[in-house]
Amino acid sequence: MNSVLIKDVPEEERPRERLVKYGARNLSTDDLIAIILKTGTREYSSKYLATQVLKLVNNVSDLKNISLSKLIKINGIGAVKAIEFLAAMELGRRVYEQKPLDNNLKCNSAEKIFRHFKGEFIGLNQEYFYCLYLNSQKKLIDKKLLFKGTLNKSLIHPREVFKEAYLSSAAYIICLHNHPSGNVIPSNDDINITNDLIQIGYLQKIPIIDHIIVGDNNYYSFFENGLIGSAK
Repeated sequence: MNSVLIKDVPEEERPRERLVKYGARNLSTDDLIAIILKTGTREYSSKYLATQVLKLVNNVSDLKNISLSKLIKINGIGAVKAIEFLAAMELGRRVYEQKPLDNNLKCNSAEKIFRHFKGEFIGLNQEYFYCLYLNSQKKLIDKKLLFKGTLNKSLIHPREVFKEAYLSSAAYIICLHNHPSGNVIPSNDDINITNDLIQIGYLQKIPIIDHIIVGDNNYYSFFENGLIGSAK
């Protein structure tokens, strides 16, 4: 296919025209990727480039983890096409994996919180630190992503954690972050950060009532393990 450009393919067989005629669900994966890539080059059609993208993964679900550096190594895919492709993958992930904020969610169980929010962390290769802000009945008011990267005390600033609490008039806070390794045992930094936030929450009268670490299909709760006291 690399020697056959899209313009030389009969119009009814081109990916975009096939989508209009048959719908997106009836297109092959390489047709869908060709549409995202938009155009090929003088030497390679967009359909051929799509097949080269698929060769980088074992199955289509692995596309969500494909890296920019791998994409731009394909001859014919530059930085712009690679960035647009990654943006399309992320949009699809958000559409199907992220749940809308449920203000009726009562956050009174670490397992319930884990099952509700674990989709936020699928496929992530770095740590994401969220705070859940709750009202006096422990129902969810808001959720904020406050940090991305390796967790340490110099980067997680209590000011940001409690600023959002004041803005949302929260009564309680639950911290939530992932370990990409899948090992949910808290690190020393995790423990130190949590202890600092607990002390500040006590002084500010907005207690931290749990810190949940999310792994592949399991979690660790500071509250369930006796590292945070109960709050009425």
